[in-house]
Amino acid sequence: MILRIENIKKTFTANGKAVKALDGVTLNVSEEELVTVNGPSGCGKTTLLLAAGGLLYPDEGNISLNGLDLYSIPPEERAKERADNIGFVFQQFYLVPYLNVLENVMVPSIARIPDKKRAEELIERFHLTGRIHHKPSELSTGERQRVGLARALINNPKFLFADEPTGNLDDSNAGEVMKALADFASEGGGVLLVSHDQRTTIHSDRKYTMEAGKLI
Repeated sequence: MILRIENIKKTFTANGKAVKALDGVTLNVSEEELVTVNGPSGCGKTTLLLAAGGLLYPDEGNISLNGLDLYSIPPEERAKERADNIGFVFQQFYLVPYLNVLENVMVPSIARIPDKKRAEELIERFHLTGRIHHKPSELSTGERQRVGLARALINNPKFLFADEPTGNLDDSNAGEVMKALADFASEGGGVLLVSHDQRTTIHSDRKYTMEAGKLI
C-alpha cells in the first residue's frame, strides 16, 4: 500500500457558516494504481488532494504514505518527504514565468544536485526538445502542462497527485497527459487524480465520485 487515507474530516468557515469539505473520507491507493475522484467544483476533491499530499492538515483522521504518518512528523520532515517521494500536477501549471522549459523542469531538484540529464530526457519524452529554451508565455496550453508533468517527475517520485490535469486541454493533449499518468502507475507508482473532467476516468483503475465531502 502506498497511500492510506483513513476517515479524514476537514471543515472550513465561510460567511459565518461551517462547511464540511471532507466528511469522513477513507481511500487507499496502491502501487501500479491510478485512482480518479470526480465531482463538481466545491465538492471537496481539491481539499482531499491537498490533505493527502501533506499540504493541508485534516481536522480528524490519518494519512500515511509508504507507512509514514504525514501529520505526525514536523513540517520540515514532511516537506522533505514531499520533495523526495511526491510529485504534483496542477491545472494552472504554476510554472516560473522568467525561467525557460529546462529551468522550470529542474526547479524541484535545486535542493539536491540538479539533474540536467534527467530533465533533458523528460523534455524529450514529452516532445518539448524544440521548446527547451522557451519561456512559459511562449508555449501552448498543452505544452505548459507537459512541462508541469516533466517537473513532477524530475525527482523520481513514488506518488503523483494531479489536480484537474486535463481541465484546460483539448482531447489530444488530455489523452497524452492521461497516458503519461497511466504509464507512471504501470511502472510501479501510485496516482491520485481529482477532476470534474470525465475524460480522466478512461485510464483509471478505480473511479470514485465525490459529493459534499463524501466519496461515493
